[in-house]
Amino acid sequence: MKILDKLLLVIVTLGTFGFTNYVSAQEAPDALVKRISQEVLEIARTDKEVQKGNQKRMLAVVEAQIAPYVDFQRMTALAAGPHWRDSSAEQQKQLTNEFRALLVHTYSGAMSQIKGQRLEFKSMRADAQDTAVEVRSTVVQPRGEPIQLSYRLQKQPSGWKIYDVNIMGVWLIETYKGTFTSEINKAGIDGLISTLAEKNKRLAANAAKSSNLS
Repeated sequence: MKILDKLLLVIVTLGTFGFTNYVSAQEAPDALVKRISQEVLEIARTDKEVQKGNQKRMLAVVEAQIAPYVDFQRMTALAAGPHWRDSSAEQQKQLTNEFRALLVHTYSGAMSQIKGQRLEFKSMRADAQDTAVEVRSTVVQPRGEPIQLSYRLQKQPSGWKIYDVNIMGVWLIETYKGTFTSEINKAGIDGLISTLAEKNKRLAANAAKSSNLS
């Protein structure tokens, strides 16, 4: 499995079922990640529509349960690098929306790949006043070597939010940064937005087709 595929597989474990924003705002970042990860792994194991690969169902799950705990704007800004500051407010909004849509589609596609994995978390070293932390864990697979991964979270008024994931030494944002830079160098921010929009259209069409067949 490619590095990016593994990244997307483990990121999708960051969903939550039944937790309110109030609860997440009160929880420590490591406790939050551990609790919501265990919940989504259980759902992935028991939800028959997810197991069948129903894209409509998985998209709904990601939108309702995972997206609220991810800081998509920060992720987009980091992936765009210095080009973010050179963009207009409208361009930043469009780019964030398209990148968010891409990640949501990709996360949903990864959900059906969860097959018996479990997570083990390491002790987190952080002070109570810290507003940015890293939570480290290991994905134990039924077959194959364990996967080491870390989550970067930032504290916000609504609670802790994830903005990057590292697996096997590769950060998700760094993976996308190269693609973003290449597209921007060729056609500017608007060109990147158009490229992401076209890709999202194809993903949406494939999701609709998959749901009709399941």
